[in-house]
Amino acid sequence: MKVFLVLVLAIASASAGLLPQLTPVHPRDMTSSPSINGRITNGKNAVADQFPYQVGLSFLSSSGSWWCGGSIIDNSYVLTAAHCTSGASSVTIYYGATVRTSPQFTQRVTSANFIQHANYVSRTLNNDISLIKTPSVSFSSSVNKIALPAIASSYSTYAGQVAVASGWGLTSDTSSSVARDLQYADLTVIANSVCQAAYGSQVVTSRVICVDGVNRTSICSGDSGGPLALDRTLIGVTSFGSIDGCEVGAPAGFSRVTSYLDWIKENSGVSA
Repeated sequence: MKVFLVLVLAIASASAGLLPQLTPVHPRDMTSSPSINGRITNGKNAVADQFPYQVGLSFLSSSGSWWCGGSIIDNSYVLTAAHCTSGASSVTIYYGATVRTSPQFTQRVTSANFIQHANYVSRTLNNDISLIKTPSVSFSSSVNKIALPAIASSYSTYAGQVAVASGWGLTSDTSSSVARDLQYADLTVIANSVCQAAYGSQVVTSRVICVDGVNRTSICSGDSGGPLALDRTLIGVTSFGSIDGCEVGAPAGFSRVTSYLDWIKENSGVSA
């Protein structure tokens, strides 16, 4: 994913609530040539129309380009991560693709249509969420919205439940080329206290939802901003992981959608 914002895995006591001791790093800052460098490691190939809410996002700026994912939540809105929209001048949205380079159609949208959370903090990754306002699209079996959680779900931690993440990219830490097909993986939601032991409580706040990385299966660079879905409902927006790699078994973090339902409604009019 673009840029899947990654964190150095500096273990701090969960009770201490400290930030990781090293600065979080964007993968695009670690490479000399911007590229689509994402992956869902050890995932499975999606079939046509399996994830009609998934979009690919090709961002452009004066300093380069990067790839992210996003979720259709309305005919005129896509939800993604703030670290994806940050610094971009425009984005090309790929709708209805299973093969990454063969979407049903694309739209180009300028940054004037980005609604980035005003309190996004890149250092701690807090409030890593953005909306993209798009020209209205017609829904079909290939292109459709995903439901937002009900307000009543706001108190659910989802811990222990299995959700699905999706995105395009490399299929292992050693892969040298991006995946041709949309990938997905079933991931188990873990308690925030477990995730805080890895990343600290200033990063893993109540507005974050985490999944485990067992069996070397996880999201990674390029999946940024993409969906974490449970029962065809959007519960997370891909945000961060470990700089040590995507197959090391470290947790991965998502912006918790139930924490942003009011923000989404206020800025787009979209609600569950």
